[in-house]
Amino acid sequence: MRVLIVEDEIPLAETVRHGLTEDGFVVEVVHNGEDAVWAATEHAYDVIVLDIMLPKLNGYKVLEQIRERGVWTPVLMLTAKDGEYDQTDAFDLGADDYLTKPFSFLILVARLRALIRRGAPERPVVLTAGDLTLDPVRRRVERMGQEVTLTRREYGLLAYLMRHRGETVSKTEILENVWDPAFDGDPNVVEVYIRYLRLKLDAPFDRHAIETVRGLGYRIDSDGG
Repeated sequence: MRVLIVEDEIPLAETVRHGLTEDGFVVEVVHNGEDAVWAATEHAYDVIVLDIMLPKLNGYKVLEQIRERGVWTPVLMLTAKDGEYDQTDAFDLGADDYLTKPFSFLILVARLRALIRRGAPERPVVLTAGDLTLDPVRRRVERMGQEVTLTRREYGLLAYLMRHRGETVSKTEILENVWDPAFDGDPNVVEVYIRYLRLKLDAPFDRHAIETVRGLGYRIDSDGG
């Protein structure tokens, strides 16, 4: 089991390297983002452990670049950044797991083994619903070939709907997955952002992709409306 560790804190990197080696992993370590991109694209690994705050290229850029180059090796983000947007950005760019520092070494090993068992099947880069497309790697949304600029929250909501296109998702499910499981604000905020998306994605193009399913929630048509 071959692991690439990308970590600029050398003592921590060496501690993790030593522990994983003792557990039977073959470990390589790099300390900056540029070396990480080179290593991930030039060599085959079973899993990559990637910090976010790195010299030269941050972890988000590393993840973005290797996914753009078709490297689908499972990536576990190991970082002190624990905000909901930090995690959302990582998953949108193609991360497979996220573990915050300080961490349990036993948990790290368990998660790495789980990722390796799952393997790295190639995933579709672009989500589509008719002439509506969302590229998670470039965070780019297009309608009829024309780019549409969305806020972070609008993008998160659309990405969730696109991943469940053809399905009806409830307001509660949206709040838990796009906002926060502990969200205790006004649930009508979902309706507000659905309206924002319709104004940007449907109205200018004479489309009706985002449906309200009365009493149940919202759905985006598989054919894009």
